Amino acid sequence: MKKKTIIRRVLTMIALGLLLSMTIIAPKTGVAAAYTPDMTNGADNFYKSNKVTMKKVKFKNQYNMNVAGNLFIPKGLKKNTKNPAIIVGHPMGAVKEQSANLYATKMAERGFVTLSLDLSFWGESEGQPRNAVSPDIYAEDFSAAVDFLGTRPFVDRDRIGVLGVCGSGSFAISAAKIDPRMKAIATVSMYDMGAANRNGLKHSQTLEQRKRILEEAAEQRYVEFTGGKTKYTSGTVHELNENSTAIEREFYDFYRTPRGEFTPKGTSPELTTHPTLTSNVKFMNFYPFEDIETISPRPMLFITGENAHSREFSEDAYKLAAEPKELYIVPGAGHVDLYDRVNLIPFDKLESFFKENLKKK
Repeated sequence: MKKKTIIRRVLTMIALGLLLSMTIIAPKTGVAAAYTPDMTNGADNFYKSNKVTMKKVKFKNQYNMNVAGNLFIPKGLKKNTKNPAIIVGHPMGAVKEQSANLYATKMAERGFVTLSLDLSFWGESEGQPRNAVSPDIYAEDFSAAVDFLGTRPFVDRDRIGVLGVCGSGSFAISAAKIDPRMKAIATVSMYDMGAANRNGLKHSQTLEQRKRILEEAAEQRYVEFTGGKTKYTSGTVHELNENSTAIEREFYDFYRTPRGEFTPKGTSPELTTHPTLTSNVKFMNFYPFEDIETISPRPMLFITGENAHSREFSEDAYKLAAEPKELYIVPGAGHVDLYDRVNLIPFDKLESFFKENLKKK
């Protein structure tokens, strides 16, 4: 088998918070046209509430990059008082309009000031090249969000929590390890983006396969350095066929249909969810669960679906974390189910966790 073919097959096996696939630009087919998304269990990614006011905001991170966010404030909030707040991060390769806004809106309905953000290089946030991977800057964005919220007159800077969905779960943990201002940390359908890239799901990738991916990315750097075309990797497939895997179908149902598809201004559907190949290998140097126990005594909550293909990452984090900690498994739920299916997402659990741990001392 040719070396390039082997590399492509390996890349297809790795989970990146989305499903890996080297096919980035695919023709529209009859499969896509006839596809009906699964809207069961209250799927409502684009939910809006008349109980909440939303305002677009921008703030600088320490790299002087503008981070874009949506600030959600419960109507009737007493702005002459100090209130608890929650930062919400989106899945890897997604933007705030996918899952993060939903969580931020629902938690604002329950009395919290909330802020959904676009990670740098994605959505409306700054960063070049677009769709670049930089775990350190992603973590910095969460700290910059604390800077922003902690300087609002209606937010109690001693009562700020973080909630990361999918890949943002690992970025929130990375940030919380070095930023004690994050007083309570919750993750939902978390992906350890480092382990997913190094090892694949359930350690399905060998060291030799990993090295081949690194070799291809390294060679691609020469191409792009000399003015060649940028190459993208991972993300959600653009079409389904009889050989499509269950995980491919799961992500496709959300990202490539009206259920959750969103194309930010300035990009195209062909590039949404796809990181650049040369930057994506930076995840292999990302170890968010190293020293996770040092977050204690700040509480951690790990929420995962009973049937989620990503469940291993929440279980790994729970084992390594120190008390207080909790692993909460949602019966019957898969990974993407917890992006938007409001009948499955345990908002009551999230509310009780943050109310208990962000209450006035």
